[in-house]
Amino acid sequence: MLGKETEQLGDDILKILICGKGGCGKSTLTALLAQTMSREGYNVLVVDNDESNFGLHRQLGVELPEDFLNFFGGKKDLVQRMKASFSTGEEVKFFDNRWEIADIPGEYVSRTDNISLMAVGKIHDFGEGCACPMGVLSKHLLKNIDAGSNDIVLVDTEAGIEHFGRGVEEGCDALLMVIDPSYESICLSEKISSLAEAAGKDLYYVLNRVEGKTKTVLCEKVPEDRILATLPVMVSVFEAGLLGEKFQVDVPEVENICTFLKSMNKA
Repeated sequence: MLGKETEQLGDDILKILICGKGGCGKSTLTALLAQTMSREGYNVLVVDNDESNFGLHRQLGVELPEDFLNFFGGKKDLVQRMKASFSTGEEVKFFDNRWEIADIPGEYVSRTDNISLMAVGKIHDFGEGCACPMGVLSKHLLKNIDAGSNDIVLVDTEAGIEHFGRGVEEGCDALLMVIDPSYESICLSEKISSLAEAAGKDLYYVLNRVEGKTKTVLCEKVPEDRILATLPVMVSVFEAGLLGEKFQVDVPEVENICTFLKSMNKA
């Protein structure tokens, strides 16, 4: 099922944010979308915006790149800049010029085929502090990145809704929420729907690991015209994720999502 009235979404939607509760399949969908779009000739930038996720790079078959926040002096420097910004009332400035995907410094990106992966930042040490600096940097990065007609940016977020509080969505054009068969996902979909509306962003749903009765229940709980796809239980994907191996599978339902995304990218 595809969302209706695609033409109303604009002709230059290039940055897609993937959100949802923990364990719903955000990273899985991000990796599958990236691989599918890459096979179809797109240049894909995957932004790992989850400070606690250490598996997405393996699903893509690349090494985890250095934290992008180190390009700006590391977490401590970012915290100091944020404090200075708060005291002066001026917004933190990160970029002097707009960047394209190719402009990302090599040590902060891992590449395979047409896919580039960057990690905004990870929690590495006990007591190092919160992930707020990563959220601030993510917001500015996504607002600053330019994507051409053959590019797409996919943002894999941390679990829940904290990224909404940080304003990360401001730099994105549309949101995909992954919903798994759980009451928590259904409740969260209602909250994310209201947050997306407040942010002025179009929201679509991907129902993950749903078959039979669970599919029927979930389709009744979320707006049907916002459902892009329903994904069944995929054993090969589950096994690859368990072993930390690169995904090597074609998923027709994911191809349908990509077709929808391409229809949004007409610039």
